[in-house]
Amino acid sequence: MDDVSKLSAKFETDIKSVRTYKEAEALAMTYLGRNGHINSLLKTMKDLPTEKRKALGSSVNEIKKSIVEHIEKKRKELMKKMEEETDIDVTLPGKAYPAGSLHMVTLAIEEISRIFEKLGFVRMSYPEVEWEYYSFEALNMPKNHPARDDFESFFIDTPSHDDFGKMVLSPHTSSGQVREMLRVGAPPIRMINIAKCYRPNWDVTHTPMFHQFEGLCVDKGITIANLKGTIDYFVKEFFGRQRSIRLRPFHFQFTEPSFEIDVSCGICLGKGTIRNEKCKVCKSGWLELAGAGMVHPNVLKAGGIDPDEFSGWAFGFGIERPMMMKEGLKLNDMRIMYSGDIRFLEQF
Repeated sequence: MDDVSKLSAKFETDIKSVRTYKEAEALAMTYLGRNGHINSLLKTMKDLPTEKRKALGSSVNEIKKSIVEHIEKKRKELMKKMEEETDIDVTLPGKAYPAGSLHMVTLAIEEISRIFEKLGFVRMSYPEVEWEYYSFEALNMPKNHPARDDFESFFIDTPSHDDFGKMVLSPHTSSGQVREMLRVGAPPIRMINIAKCYRPNWDVTHTPMFHQFEGLCVDKGITIANLKGTIDYFVKEFFGRQRSIRLRPFHFQFTEPSFEIDVSCGICLGKGTIRNEKCKVCKSGWLELAGAGMVHPNVLKAGGIDPDEFSGWAFGFGIERPMMMKEGLKLNDMRIMYSGDIRFLEQF
């Protein structure tokens, strides 16, 4: 019992010396904390006889109750004093600091992925630093193709590979087509590949680094009707049912036949003009969404697929440009997405 009396006397002395709220909190930890005086005293009970243990336990509980009451009283006194001195209500919650959020491009990638997951497509990931072979030769692009010029692609200054040629910052996600066919080995194949691509372009609808989305479907009996139905489903889900699409015959080395797919502009709503001036983004009422077509037989062969038995379609489009076309956003300059302007980014 002497230890209890000594502890009580010590507490009376200690609490009289408390002058600040912080000191009151520290005193509470000293006496009531996990390694405080009260718990230290209770640990000695195990070595006492039963009767003395009961008596000590009762005394410790009483002093603990007294300490809790005195500390709480001291807290209230100090809090009231702080309010009187500073004229601030210390019980009010602290300042709410702005929280971060996902970048709008990330949000678009997640939305696109969810849409195609409903159709049974599996999202894959392939290198952003690619070999020349997978970016060009395997996609039916000969050595003299304009896309392989230094003005169109970022080549990396490293030794060439005997079989795969030079290294390049991937100019498109289409290299994933051949890699996916080689990985799977045999159809059916339903793949989407979303990744960063690099081309030396910089204007209101182009940036040197951009994201591209690749789709590939290979199986027996695949036709253009399957391609058109898939793209139409995506456009209705992503842009809204009020937006229109059109297919224009085009030429790509890795598809035959090939098409460009356009979507009506979300800035001028397909009119081509805004307040009697040409739309800065589309200039005609339409924006190119994707390049698409039936996979060229040579590309199927490069992927180890027999073009006489299987057919397939593929498409590729950017992520940033569809965001510019999205209903209600009215973005007229792609570069603002990477400007770092918090006033713009915090809206998403």
